[in-house]
Amino acid sequence: MILSEIGLDMTRFPTAGHLASCARFALTTKKSAGRKKGRSATGHGNPYLARVLGEAAVSAGKTNTFLGERYRRIARRRGKKRAIVAVGRSILTIVWHLLSDPNARFIDLGADFHDTRIGPERKKRNHVRQLEALGYRVILEPIA
Repeated sequence: MILSEIGLDMTRFPTAGHLASCARFALTTKKSAGRKKGRSATGHGNPYLARVLGEAAVSAGKTNTFLGERYRRIARRRGKKRAIVAVGRSILTIVWHLLSDPNARFIDLGADFHDTRIGPERKKRNHVRQLEALGYRVILEPIA
């Protein structure tokens, strides 16, 4: 469905951002006198492509892949609708890279991509903070 809406010729879109804008998956911020107007709508674009990307994003959110974990992380913080837009834009960026470069191959980063990138000091600090929030006093001693 995505290919039928955007076609195979990616020379029309210089960057993945141009394709996202065409698909109504680029956030637009309207400002006047330094104040934000509106509610961060995604603007105008191809509603059929937006619908297909939304369905693909919801389906990807149920998988054990990088996109599924991205959906769950964003939905937890920001809500399901914003997660759908973010994952749909990620799918569109992946599609653009695969179609614009014939030598490109897709490699899934895995659901644990973000967990394996967190440093031990940050992980330790987060766990201590969570335990202190539960009412415990934490003293850490390194193992000899």
